[in-house]
Amino acid sequence: MKSMRAKIQSFAGAMMVPVILFVLVGFYVGIGAGLTNYILPKILPAESVFTKFLTAIVNMFVHMGFLFMNNLPIWFAVGIAFTLAKKEKGWAAFAGLIMFFTYIRGIGSYASAWGVDADSILTMAPNFQALWGKVAGIFTLDMGIFSGIVAGVVAAWVHNKYIDTQFKASFAFFSGARFVIIMVTVFSIPLAIGTYYIWPFIGRGLQWITGFIGSSGLFGTWLFGTLDKALLPFGIHHLIAFPIEYSAVGGTMTIDGVVYEGVRNIIMGQAASATATGYITRNFTTGRILFQLAGLPGAAFAMWKTAKPENRKKVASIVIPAVLTLMLVGISEPIEYTFLFVAPALYWLVYAPLSGLMYVLAEVTKVSINGHALFFMIPNLFQPQKVHAMSLLYLLPLAFALYYFAFKFMIEKFNLRTPGRGDEDEEVAFMTKKQYNELADGKAASPEDALEVRIIEALGGANNIESVSACATRLRVEVKDPSLVVDDAMWKQHLEAMGVVRAQNALQIIYGVRVTSLLTKVKDILGLD
Repeated sequence: MKSMRAKIQSFAGAMMVPVILFVLVGFYVGIGAGLTNYILPKILPAESVFTKFLTAIVNMFVHMGFLFMNNLPIWFAVGIAFTLAKKEKGWAAFAGLIMFFTYIRGIGSYASAWGVDADSILTMAPNFQALWGKVAGIFTLDMGIFSGIVAGVVAAWVHNKYIDTQFKASFAFFSGARFVIIMVTVFSIPLAIGTYYIWPFIGRGLQWITGFIGSSGLFGTWLFGTLDKALLPFGIHHLIAFPIEYSAVGGTMTIDGVVYEGVRNIIMGQAASATATGYITRNFTTGRILFQLAGLPGAAFAMWKTAKPENRKKVASIVIPAVLTLMLVGISEPIEYTFLFVAPALYWLVYAPLSGLMYVLAEVTKVSINGHALFFMIPNLFQPQKVHAMSLLYLLPLAFALYYFAFKFMIEKFNLRTPGRGDEDEEVAFMTKKQYNELADGKAASPEDALEVRIIEALGGANNIESVSACATRLRVEVKDPSLVVDDAMWKQHLEAMGVVRAQNALQIIYGVRVTSLLTKVKDILGLD
């Protein structure tokens, strides 16, 4: 079970790779469409050369945004294959791309042998028709992001299995990465055939899930919000959010004759439309505004308030940067992990259900806005007429108060050891395991190494590291011998980590938004690509 959980965590982290494109879609489409549909026509003469040139440039960004959005399966295939590969990641990304196209083309080719093609599908049952369409111009099963996920996972598996294959003499050219590309095309055939028979059952299951979400009303909204946070410590919360945000599981909507799947894609379609008057209210995202801009700051204030007076300055130094990061870019893990690892009951029994409630409140009051953190709300400034969020004027103070009083009551009632309340609290001193042992033995410590050097040493040394990658806030490492890795207390007290999640040989070390630069430095030392 631990091994399986480690694989699921790695997979969930791999799904975060295309996130940068989702951010660009929001800015390019939201701002670009606002300029071309509403602002430029009002301030510039329509027939001037400059207006046409400027409009053409802006439209290029808008079309880039739609390019990213309309080809999500491709980005998932490449990103997942790249992330899950243990070495030669560039070749793995190429293998993911090849696998994706041979896979979807194989499905369409096999289907045509049984009389299913772009013409005949129109005469078949509507629920069967709904499973098919054109992806990247190829008639195939329209699986949304799932086709890219399947292609990426299988490509990574093939890559890791065959990357070290060697041939002699005249066949040496086909060794290693080139053999992987060959095997990817071979494996795409049974994968395509199996998908032809299996996906209709999965597709109908997803249709049922869509129906359940649509018919369950506010309970479904609360359940989504609660699970999204409850699964965060295990690193698999993306598996809940992404299908709803970027696939038909989250619903479909036709906007200006184009069908959009997933709540985030629907919002982008509405942002680009000159006829849309607002964004959907049941979008499973606006609830984040409440706990990111008010709820968690209220919880942070409660932790500061309940800390011992002599420790409040230290607590403030921890939570204030985390709150600012949260409000600006929506990265909530830094502050969540300040209390998760010291008071898990507070996280699962209070914080997660309250977060689900925030989604419900936003939906009940019909908050309609694009983005859920201050930085990502910038496109709203260019299309303010589509925003309906006056209820935030009273919801934000309400959320702050709910979180503050709930956290304060639970912390004091059950004497929870949130930051600043324990006798063991001490100034954080960053040092290596060697230095820690020297201090314990009463020896003088040498000047500390750079953090990335100490991270490698804490993982048991370079020879103990099998692979290392990262998602938005976590360093994800697979080690050969987990017994060589330092304990969780060392990570939090002396290696600047906010927490550690272990699953057999796999570790997730939470560092917040700076994890990307740390990953680069660690890889440089290890000599990894």
